[in-house]
Amino acid sequence: MALDPQFRTVLDTLEANGALPLIRGSALETREHYRNLSLARRGADYVPFPVAGVSDDEIDGPAGPIRIRVYRPLDDRGGVVTYLHGGGWVVGDLDTHDPVCRKVAGETGSVVVAVDYRLAPEHPHPVPLGDAVAALRWTHAAHPDRPLAVAGDSAGASLAAGVALVARDEGIPLAAQLLWYPSTDPTQSSQSVRDNAEGYFLTASDMRWFYEQYLPGGSDDPLVDLRHADVARVAPAVVATAQFDPLRDEGDAYAERLRAAGVPVTHVPGPGLIHGYAAFIGLVAAADAAGATALGALGDLLTTAR
Repeated sequence: MALDPQFRTVLDTLEANGALPLIRGSALETREHYRNLSLARRGADYVPFPVAGVSDDEIDGPAGPIRIRVYRPLDDRGGVVTYLHGGGWVVGDLDTHDPVCRKVAGETGSVVVAVDYRLAPEHPHPVPLGDAVAALRWTHAAHPDRPLAVAGDSAGASLAAGVALVARDEGIPLAAQLLWYPSTDPTQSSQSVRDNAEGYFLTASDMRWFYEQYLPGGSDDPLVDLRHADVARVAPAVVATAQFDPLRDEGDAYAERLRAAGVPVTHVPGPGLIHGYAAFIGLVAAADAAGATALGALGDLLTTAR
């Protein structure tokens, strides 16, 4: 299938406006660029997806307070989701992913706890993962009667997968995990990395740079190199991938590894889509459709667990 024509327009516009490449020298410069790009994407007529309430708070983390943002849905169906934003473990924050978290809350009818975990290179692995685990523990303690899920996109999906493994080992009753185009292979050895290396927003060189910040000395920790993780008995998973994404094959492979281990898996392929498509829900029809399928599957898992 060809690249979705709406995404072709998006990519051409980003290129014409000088918004690409994504990496801009230092981590600080790249963070500022990514934040500006995320906020500008909403446009002057942007209307936030409606929720019943949004509040910012702080929770205790391994090395001090962690900022969180809590979304309460209009139609509360009883679940709670810890959400971990994408951005290569280097960029992204509560504001860049506010639209996505609103959509997760609304589509699943769940309280969503978005986590402002510490970022590399100042805080490389395992620091972001430790913050994410602390946030899941807090979410479970604060909402003990709600079915619990963890979710994330891109690097946040990698963190979510690691958190799901920790939850299994600690006995935290996780009902579901949503992994939107997860990064699972630090070696970047899959065919899709070569096939989609350039021209589709996230590039292979971007991923190399992100991994250099997050894993400066490399790592064989199975909580980040998920090819080697023991995935038996982890929470049921929704794994969403995108056709024109360097990370496509490793996400597909992780879904298959989960399924082979007996884990219930809903795999949502993204024909015609690019990495990061969840940020374009409401702007690109094909992203809307894939996002609705993934969030519908997550909502069903939470409803079943009640």
